[in-house]
Amino acid sequence: MVAKAAADVIMCEESNTTVSVQYTTVSFRAADSLSVEFTRSQSVFGCSASIQATSLVSTASNFAPKIRSGSHTDIGPRSSNDDEHISIDDLSALLGTHCGWPQPSSFYAVFDGHGGSDASSYVKNNAIKLFFEDADLPETFDNDDKFFEDMKISHRKAFLLADQALANECSVRDSCGTTALTALVLGRHLLVANAGDCRAVLCRKGVAVPISQDHRPSYLPERKRIENLGGYIEYGYLNGELSVTRALGDHYMKLASGDLSPLTAEPDVEHVVLTEDDEFLIMGCDGIWDVMSNQEAVSLVRRQLRQHEDPHKCAMALIDQALRLDAFDNLTAIVVCFSAPAELRDDVCSEQPKLRRCSLSEEALSKLRSLLGN
Repeated sequence: MVAKAAADVIMCEESNTTVSVQYTTVSFRAADSLSVEFTRSQSVFGCSASIQATSLVSTASNFAPKIRSGSHTDIGPRSSNDDEHISIDDLSALLGTHCGWPQPSSFYAVFDGHGGSDASSYVKNNAIKLFFEDADLPETFDNDDKFFEDMKISHRKAFLLADQALANECSVRDSCGTTALTALVLGRHLLVANAGDCRAVLCRKGVAVPISQDHRPSYLPERKRIENLGGYIEYGYLNGELSVTRALGDHYMKLASGDLSPLTAEPDVEHVVLTEDDEFLIMGCDGIWDVMSNQEAVSLVRRQLRQHEDPHKCAMALIDQALRLDAFDNLTAIVVCFSAPAELRDDVCSEQPKLRRCSLSEEALSKLRSLLGN
């Protein structure tokens, strides 16, 4: 991982609207297992004001997403692929519907490992246990505000649970870690949690809206948090060693359990109320965002969906484009669509010139025959 610019310029190709915003397969069909006790809490800065300014909570509506997704990963120029990811379009089929959560329910995650793949593989293999079975989840959906505030708290605890599980897992070295980005869809609600420099970007009527904040030493609130806790930034790296400021694992850089550390596993968590304006979500590791802006990625996926309506092909196209742009890292992308294929179909056919039947007069036919020698 390397540090990269902390700003993108959003340009809507349809409306030419420009917005400056500050801020980088495995499909489960059955549950996995692990038990860990949550032992600590941490206080860190909340998500950036720039993300808040993009009006994440859209105007309420009766919109009900129709979920379908596709994902792809590539080793890139590296000698090994340390990325892992999860795509679960139907979470209720996996966990059961006894919680009474809004439907549809889906779960997606990208884990970008560093120092090897041990940490990312462990969290992926135990994700269902860590994020759902062992998590302190609200059981019933009674009130939007209270329910999703509880879900935010649960997600933060789940990330710290996963971090503690890595500390207790003897097969994972202390020098091994992973960033983590998760997305939970419950009805028309989207909950995104992030620790590290993977990124989630929403397409809203063709405009790229960042839902997560890259946790890099170049991001001023993270730099201030680190310095307040006794850490330092050297040559763009946390304590001169790590290019991210939040991650699971890497326990050689963390203080004892219960103490605040410059490197933390606590995520930022964002809640978005989806409407019919929200077309799809892109989740990707930093290898993609190193060479593509948010808007470039959104515009590419949107064009692809209009051609074939296949989110898997869209994820492949994102990675192929990143490779053409000389990406220098592992590459992983998930595309989550919120509408059924027929609703996303472009009016390409209707825009094509249509053949018309012409009728000629007898005089015109006679002249035509004479010209043709008949």
